[in-house]
Amino acid sequence: MSLRTPTKIFKTIGFRITIWYLIIFILSFFALFSILYLYILSSLTQEDHQAISTKLKELEAEYNRGGLKALKDEIEFEQQAGKREAYFVKLKGPGGGIIYSKRPQWMRELEIRSIDNSTHWWLSLIRSAKGEQYLEIASSALPDGNTLQVGRSAVYRERLLERFRETFGGVIIVVIILGFGGGTLIAIRALLPVRNIINTVRTIEKGRLDARVSVRQTGDELEELSLLFNRMLQRIEELVSAMRSALDSVAHDLRTPMTRLRSTAENAIQSAEEMDTCREALSDCMEESEQIIMMLNTLMDISEAETGVMRLNPQRINIPTIIADVVDLYRYVAEDRDITIHVNIPEDIAFEADPVRLKQVIANLLDNAIKYTPKGGRVSIKAERDGSYVKLMIEDTGMGIAGEELPRIWDRLYRGKGALSQKGLGLGLSLVRAVVHAHNGHTEVLSREGEGTTFTIYLPL
Repeated sequence: MSLRTPTKIFKTIGFRITIWYLIIFILSFFALFSILYLYILSSLTQEDHQAISTKLKELEAEYNRGGLKALKDEIEFEQQAGKREAYFVKLKGPGGGIIYSKRPQWMRELEIRSIDNSTHWWLSLIRSAKGEQYLEIASSALPDGNTLQVGRSAVYRERLLERFRETFGGVIIVVIILGFGGGTLIAIRALLPVRNIINTVRTIEKGRLDARVSVRQTGDELEELSLLFNRMLQRIEELVSAMRSALDSVAHDLRTPMTRLRSTAENAIQSAEEMDTCREALSDCMEESEQIIMMLNTLMDISEAETGVMRLNPQRINIPTIIADVVDLYRYVAEDRDITIHVNIPEDIAFEADPVRLKQVIANLLDNAIKYTPKGGRVSIKAERDGSYVKLMIEDTGMGIAGEELPRIWDRLYRGKGALSQKGLGLGLSLVRAVVHAHNGHTEVLSREGEGTTFTIYLPL
């Protein structure tokens, strides 16, 4: 366990974010230190070179004023005045011979380099990094042909830079600790929504489908992910609830025909000697089984349409012909109930659709309109073009639908209060909407209780 836990931590996104933050933090600090170091190095080098040039001009002025004696007097005067002996002075003749030289004892072993060759910052940086000690000198040609050289040791500058580097070495440990701590805090805060999603999923695994991810109002992508995840969970919960409700309804609706089947079979067994009774029992069993098969087939059609796997056979169809065929099937039923069916369909409306499925949709709506319209009522079927859609309306003067029931009439196996008096499965409108959606269309319904209902279907041309 002790070996597997660190390995698991190393593989986490949080650990990788922490390491990346630490690397960026250290590199940023190193870049800042380098800029500051180069600035200090350049400033100190420029200051030293300026001091050497200034000293060279002073001694050159003294030499031009009083010759070698004035030069020596100036150097001795500075030494007697208590000024620190920090400059190297050399006077060379035209042939290169040394006329005069003043070099402190501790400078005698140092290499001499002209400041003209060390003005580049990268040269000074390399020498500083190597810890080299040397004398930087400046030269000036005198009017009498001699050459005056003045130099100064870079040892003080190098000592200051060395202390600066040592300070960096000590501070880098604090920087690493701060970088790791800051990276850890950022990783924890950044991955908090992801952790909430993981905890929510674990809660759902325990059976709590109502669990949701807590959303922080940050306006970033993780907030959007949490919102989308909650919407998905809401949709899943609704689907599971609908599935449970549908299963309960199917179980309830199947219980009645199955009970009748069993009762009919038992009665037939008890009166097996009477052939007419057996035939009637078998006929009832067939009727009940047909109803069960119809229910199951309709549920399968709805599921296929809603999941997008329903096989359609689109053809170029003429809507007046389709409606005429369906009306002919229900004309005698309507006449028996003294209901008038009025059709108003233009002849030029044609579009791509599955004729069998479309007849199924129209038949379900027309069957409902006739079923729930009282005697002497009227059913109207209209069709017209509406932009890029065909608008098909089936209007009746029936009992209407209560306002609180309208949102649920499309649900599977739902039957309103007024529908309980009529025979049916409660699947017709669910099938209508599913088939229309499978054709990339949509449905609408308007109804007033006691005045009638209008179902409208929109199908793309």
